[in-house]
Amino acid sequence: MRASRLCVLSILLAALLLAACGPFAAPTVSRRTVLPTTAPTTSGSHGPLAAQAYAPDDIRAAYDIAPLHQQGITGQGQTVVLIESFGDPTLQADIDAYNQRYNLPPITIQVIAPIGSKPFDPSNDDMLGWAGETALDAEIVHAVAPGAKIVVLTSPVSETEGTIGLPEFRQLEQYALDHHLGSVISMSWGVSEVTLTDTAGRAEIAKWDTLFHQATTQQGVTFVTGSGDNGATDFADLTPTQLSSTATTSFPSDDPWVTSAGGTTLLTDGNHFFDESAWDGSGGGFSRFFATPDYQKTLPSAVQSQLQNRRGVPDIAANADPHSGWIIRALNRWQVIGGTSAAAPFWAGLIALANQKAGHPLGFINPALYQLAQGKGTADFRDITTGNNTFDGTGDRGGSLVHVQGYPAVPGWDPITGLGSPDAAKLIPDLITAAGGS
Repeated sequence: MRASRLCVLSILLAALLLAACGPFAAPTVSRRTVLPTTAPTTSGSHGPLAAQAYAPDDIRAAYDIAPLHQQGITGQGQTVVLIESFGDPTLQADIDAYNQRYNLPPITIQVIAPIGSKPFDPSNDDMLGWAGETALDAEIVHAVAPGAKIVVLTSPVSETEGTIGLPEFRQLEQYALDHHLGSVISMSWGVSEVTLTDTAGRAEIAKWDTLFHQATTQQGVTFVTGSGDNGATDFADLTPTQLSSTATTSFPSDDPWVTSAGGTTLLTDGNHFFDESAWDGSGGGFSRFFATPDYQKTLPSAVQSQLQNRRGVPDIAANADPHSGWIIRALNRWQVIGGTSAAAPFWAGLIALANQKAGHPLGFINPALYQLAQGKGTADFRDITTGNNTFDGTGDRGGSLVHVQGYPAVPGWDPITGLGSPDAAKLIPDLITAAGGS
């Protein structure tokens, strides 16, 4: 199992911690060898702010989603597709328990294995990690868009680094498009650009880019992924495990036709006030494969000097710090999980809400997001202006220590939290208008 599959390992470790300590213990962070002993705290006009474990009601309050639900905008009539390796044998039981605990409506999740399946082995750490990831993705989508349907497409091959698992995932996504399964596809996985520089890697990326381009522009599908959990770096090799000693980013976060979600640390005063800083694990930076897309060319000259005609990631952000994690039910245990693999399904759920309100799929939303940020700024987004994603460590499987200088969160777009996190009640109607909807 690899850390660049967006904090999957933390799910497995959380299960072990919870078995010993009871529910809601914070997981070990997969990308660090030494952890801070306390959750981040700060103070402001609202009093002391601190990280905590967040339930669905907390997340809906933090991102102003509750007013949409009160209007009946719950994702009704929409379907979110999740792309996973192996799947999760306890998925339905876990989401049933999750719904009962948090008073969410029941849902039957459709699981399809169009290219075959592999028997679940509970002694296989990789399968355990993917099972937890599958539960995480489904439960977060359901918390944000409780009226939406969820379809899980599973591969019998584990996606790791380089091209391993990518052709199979591409088959799954083509299946979803051919069968019109849903208008939002969420991908909680990523491949380091450093491992895709050879001929085979570049050829595989080209096939994906064609798929994304056609699906967004011709079928109205929105693709969402996380920006990664290794800060400004990512893996250079898995055998032996080694992080790149220079800044890099990951695919498909880097693809211009995909909406990339970075990570924040969500803080609260415990009395319905929330604030955020940049999570230092949030992947972010500049692509070596893709040029600056037109929608990022509208960013200020100071940003253009950073971009240097490269695609910058992420586009937007949401809570991802394991110390301010999401409470989920996975593998028959209550756990607290972080990672940008949580930010991706969160945004997928928001897009399902937007599609319902618009009455049609919004499809390629990136140009509209950047248009809004130039015009409305803080009205639609919580601009994240503190923190950075400098990396010091080894990754979850050891290797040499690396120091990779990251990027600071600044006013406006930055290569750690993008345009910021959403005020959903304001953003969604404005996004519909900017995307040419009603």
